Formats: sequence, structure tokens, C-alpha cells
Amino acid sequence: MTDVWDDLAPWWIDAVRDDPRDSSDLLALLDELLVGTAGRTIDLGCGEGQVMRHLGTPVIGTDVSTKLLANAVGAGPVVRARLPELGWVRSASFERALCVGVVEMIEDHRRLFAEAASIVAPGGHLVVVMNHPVSTAPDSEPLVDPTGEVLWRWGSYLSTGSLRQDVDGAQVVLHHRPLGELIVAAADAGWCLDRLTERGPSETTLSRFPEYRGQQDTPTVLGCRWRRAGDQPAAASNSDRTRSASGCVAM
Repeated sequence: MTDVWDDLAPWWIDAVRDDPRDSSDLLALLDELLVGTAGRTIDLGCGEGQVMRHLGTPVIGTDVSTKLLANAVGAGPVVRARLPELGWVRSASFERALCVGVVEMIEDHRRLFAEAASIVAPGGHLVVVMNHPVSTAPDSEPLVDPTGEVLWRWGSYLSTGSLRQDVDGAQVVLHHRPLGELIVAAADAGWCLDRLTERGPSETTLSRFPEYRGQQDTPTVLGCRWRRAGDQPAAASNSDRTRSASGCVAM
């Protein structure tokens, strides 16, 4: 089981340490979303263990990269596995599942939501922090008009697609889905939305990367907290996505 993230491990470890958008901004939002949650926790796509170390409480991590897990093991127990497969986890064995910077890396997001629902006990939580879909849409990018005002080109926001980025000789694929698709997919899997937060670049990021000035009101980070419904519902039909079988309102 090989993965591009083994090749990118050194770059990612440096990015987590040096880039505030991949550290302080995401972790600050994670802390907000974790308020009111507790219990046995699994970090899905734990990478080099950033979130595990940040929480400072017992957390089990899982990731596909051996090289990243070699760093994460110092923060707690880890298991090598490829998401979205979670069949190796006993049903309802956690109260919290965390995904930080992961959902957009997974091609089958619907399976990820369903697999997470199978391992979290009823009443437990799924907390997701990710790149905002506005920033992952193909052909989306900032534009500067002649007056210096920064505008955002939405690109193919309303369609699913992918955004490919070349990093250190390897290619990272960000899978794009509009926000509504993510919320509906989670509801279909039995997740009830508790909170949704959208953020632009923080002052920490703006001070380090002045080129982001003017984008403060453009959402770059998305955070969601879902609560696990009491029973796993059947998937909603395509013609009726206004309410999941659990009674949770979907968008």
C-alpha cells in the first residue's frame, strides 16, 4: 500500500510547522468546534500527528502514509489504513471522529461520511475542518481589478470536480464539491448538523502573506460539527433531499 503522501511527507511536515493557514488557523477553528464534545476520539487522516499533539488527550490516529505515521506515533497510537475504509474499526467504538484537511483529499466523500457514522456511537460527533469549497473549485482564483480591489472568481463551483496541484514533483488532488453536496451527503449518512462556520484568512496569515490582503471576506476555511443520529438511516432519494431519514434537516 503505497501513497503519494510518503513522497510528500517532508514537505507536509515543514508546511504544518511553517504555514499558519495549515496550523494556527485550522486548529483555532477546530478548538471552537470541539466545545461541548468529549470521549474516545479518532483522528481520520492524522498525518504527522499535528491534531493529536494539539489536543493533548488520548487520540487514535490513522493515515495511509508510513512516513507521516512515524512522526504521529509520538503523539499516540496509530493505525495505517487508507480512507475512507474503516471496516477495521469496531462499530460505535468512538464518541468523536475528527477530519482536519482530509475530506477534500478523499474521492468518495459519501463513503467517508457513512464509514465515520458506523464507528461513532449515537449522540457522538464528527468534526470536519477543511479547505472551503470556494477555494477548491476548478478555475477559482483571486482577481485584482484596476483599482486594486481583490475579487474572487468562483470557477466551476456548482459542479463536482478536482483541482490538481504540483508539489515537490508530486501531484496532490483536491476533490471539489459545492457546500450543499457535502451537507446533504452527511445527512444521508445519518449526521445531524450542529454547527457550520466559514472563515477567511486570519490576521496571522495576512501578516505573513500580504498577498492575501483584500481576501479577508473570501471564505478559505470551512468547519462543520455533526451529531450522530440514533439509528443509521437509509439514503435519501434524489427527489427528496430536504430531510434525511433521521429527521435532520439537510440543505
